[in-house]
Amino acid sequence: MSTTKHEVKQVKKPASSAAKKSAASATSAKRAAAKNAAAKKATAKKAARGTADAGSAKKHATPAARSSTKQKMAPPALALEKLREMHPDAHCELDHVGPFQLLVATVLSAQTTDVNVNKATPKLFERFPDARSLAQADPTDVEPYVSTLGFFRQKAKSIVGLSKKLVEEFGGEVPRRLDDLVKLPGVGRKTANVVLGVIWNTPEGVVVDTHVQRISQRLGWTKNTDPVKIEQDLMHLIPRNEWDMTSHLLIFHGRRVCFARKPNCEGCALNTICPSAFDAEHVGRKPKRDRSA
Repeated sequence: MSTTKHEVKQVKKPASSAAKKSAASATSAKRAAAKNAAAKKATAKKAARGTADAGSAKKHATPAARSSTKQKMAPPALALEKLREMHPDAHCELDHVGPFQLLVATVLSAQTTDVNVNKATPKLFERFPDARSLAQADPTDVEPYVSTLGFFRQKAKSIVGLSKKLVEEFGGEVPRRLDDLVKLPGVGRKTANVVLGVIWNTPEGVVVDTHVQRISQRLGWTKNTDPVKIEQDLMHLIPRNEWDMTSHLLIFHGRRVCFARKPNCEGCALNTICPSAFDAEHVGRKPKRDRSA
C-alpha cells in the first residue's frame, strides 16, 4: 500500500553508548564544580566569622588575657636604645653646682618633686653655699628656706647634720665612696648613688625611684615591688656602665610618656616591644586603698 509524505513518521535514532557516557560525565563535572564552589564559599564565610570573633574577643578580653600573648620582657639593650632616641637630653633634673649642692638637693627631694626643690634651693645656696657655712647654722635658721617642702623640719636637721659631718670627717668635701656617703644624716643608698653617678659616673647601683620602679615593672624587667630587690634585678640585666643613664632615661620617660595614670602608649617608641603596651595603666601602680573599711 502506498503512503503519503504526511503519513511518514519521523523516528529518532537511538543515541550511541559513547554519547550517553559523555553527557553523563559532563553533568557530573558540573555538579562537582558547583559543589566545590559552594564548599569554598562556606569556608570563606566561616573564616570571616572566625576573624570577626577573634577581633571581638581581643577587643573585649581582659588586660591580662591581651598581655599574655606578648613577650614577657622588653630586651634591655633595645629598650635603652629606643629610650635614648626619645630622650636624648635625659639628665638629673635637680639644679646644682658641684657635689655638695647635689647632695643637699637630693636629700631635700624625698617625698616631693624636683621642680619644688629647684624653687627652694637658689635662696638656700645663696645663704649657705658650702658645707662649712651650713654646718654652722641651726636647723631652725634653715627651716624657712625649705618650708615649702614636705618634712621640712627633718630635712633641715639632716642637711645641717650632714654638713657638720662633712666638715668634721671629710674636710668639707663630699666623699666618693658609697660606704662613706650612707653614714651621713639623711643619706641612703639611693641618694648616694645619685651623687656618685651624676658627679663621677661611678654609681654602685641603679637609682630606683617611683618612675624607675613603675617602668621597670611594665617593661618586664622585674616582678618585685621592693626598691632594693628591683635594684638588684636591674643590676643583673644592665651593664654597669649603663646604670647611671638607665635611671635618668626611665625617670625622663616616666615624667613625659609612661605616666602612672593614662600612659601614652600610642606615642611611645617602645610599644612594639613592651609587654605592657596598651595595658600599662594596670601594671606598676600601687593598689587602690580600700576606703570602705
